Amino acid sequence: MAASCQLRTTPYPWLKELKSEERGLRLIHLLLTCATYVTSGNFDHANLVLDQISHLASPEGDTMQRIASYFAEALANRILKSWPGLYKALHSTKISTGNDDILFRKSFFDCFPFLKIAFVIANQTIIEAMEGEKMIHVVDLNAVEPTQWRALLHEFAGRPGGPPHLRITGIHHQKKVLHHMASTLTEEAEKLDIPFQFNPIVTKLDDLDIDRLKIKTGEALAISSILQFHLMLTKIDKTARKSPPISKTEDSFTSCTVSSTKLDRFLNRLWGLSPKIMVVAEQESDHNQSDLMERLSESLYFYAALFDCSESTLPRTSPERLKIEKMFGEEIKNIIACDGEERIERHEKLDKWIQRLTLMGFGPVTLSYYGLLLAQRLIHGSSCNGCRIKERNGCVVICWQDRPIFSVSAWNSRR
Repeated sequence: MAASCQLRTTPYPWLKELKSEERGLRLIHLLLTCATYVTSGNFDHANLVLDQISHLASPEGDTMQRIASYFAEALANRILKSWPGLYKALHSTKISTGNDDILFRKSFFDCFPFLKIAFVIANQTIIEAMEGEKMIHVVDLNAVEPTQWRALLHEFAGRPGGPPHLRITGIHHQKKVLHHMASTLTEEAEKLDIPFQFNPIVTKLDDLDIDRLKIKTGEALAISSILQFHLMLTKIDKTARKSPPISKTEDSFTSCTVSSTKLDRFLNRLWGLSPKIMVVAEQESDHNQSDLMERLSESLYFYAALFDCSESTLPRTSPERLKIEKMFGEEIKNIIACDGEERIERHEKLDKWIQRLTLMGFGPVTLSYYGLLLAQRLIHGSSCNGCRIKERNGCVVICWQDRPIFSVSAWNSRR
């Protein structure tokens, strides 16, 4: 009886004898094996593999142990979705206010330089595009971080000939987030004596009525999309299209392809606003594939780099690190466990963004060279020693070591 109890307590004693590198390779093999069973509907075997993973993975262990724990959770969630009643019952008392996500993303911004780099490059590109303009309207499609626009205010304050009249429209689904943004930027503008107006729009980006942007005659328009466009790549019914084609030359593409995602309709409307500059930052990975095994392989590679960055930058017991990795875990869960409209983390690589935006009528704009120099300076001053940037055809990829993590590109409304 004692032997039986011991066997149940430690069903895989040999797993504990694995060294760190062997354990990491074993976890990768087990995750791929589990995903194969999940894809084929062999949940009994998937359950046995998940049991093995549970004895090796830990959200507080080394890099591979941490990432494996989140991928295992994602695969388990995908299995549970096969029994909708069970899945809904297990999640029925979960309350989501959205505050955790904002706090987690704030921690990511504060601890790592990736988004700071994107902001620096975006701002300098906007400044150069707006040279000589007296009335400037900036539309922030995810107005959650005032740091970017505070820096822009300071740049415009020192502009030869005086600052322009600046209007920023911030879009977010939480009113209190926009209120904080408005008060922070208004106070800063008053200190700098810059004519300034903040226009808050409380809505989800999916539901945005373009008319609420209130674009005025004589304004030079800039649009900032930081990690937002991929959230709108869910396919929609092609027959439901109501938007007119963007131009005669794009007509066949519009009729057949442009109406296939929520984003394509949205981009069509943005193009119609004739922005002088639009800066786009996105994750540099391909998680918008229909095949689960392809998504798993690609996301394992992508998030391993982010978890490695976390391991190199923050202590394992750091509360901020746990928040950030929990944010990664939620993205992994969406990529692996969800399908259809529920799957919103549909990251695509720069080459696809270039193709998509070009076909929608936008023209590429080379990013600011001075902005790249400022970004390099920021990297050298940060504690994230493995962060690098690489120029690619007028765009930029932000890397951890040699692995691209984010891309930044700029566009205008080619007419």
